Amino acid sequence: MTEPPLLPVSSDGAPPAIGPYSQAVEAGGFLFLSGQIALDEEGEGPDGDASAQAAQVLENLDAVLRAGGVDRTRVVKTSLYLTDLEDFTAVNGVYEVFFGDHRPARVCVEVSALPRKARVEMDFIALAN
Repeated sequence: MTEPPLLPVSSDGAPPAIGPYSQAVEAGGFLFLSGQIALDEEGEGPDGDASAQAAQVLENLDAVLRAGGVDRTRVVKTSLYLTDLEDFTAVNGVYEVFFGDHRPARVCVEVSALPRKARVEMDFIALAN
């Protein structure tokens, strides 16, 4: 039995990867999105408070989802990394607006640091079409 191919996915609407990885990979009926921090499409940033960073992160992830042919209602799991859990309420508010009534499974953890001194990072797992 041959393994299905791993299909890299990328979007010009999200910042390019800052390391040797893909923005997302489709495999086994799922779309695995790499972590995003609050960089703009040119890779500049992150700027703003935790809410502003969360909004940019979600915009980036949304662009990658669309490049993979799915929308946010197909997200089944999210991971949320904060450098300060005091930002949880502010980030959660932005997250709730983004997903609306959709409620994927989620983990949220405080980490000691993120790339480029970002305050927020998220990644998604979505069902592929």
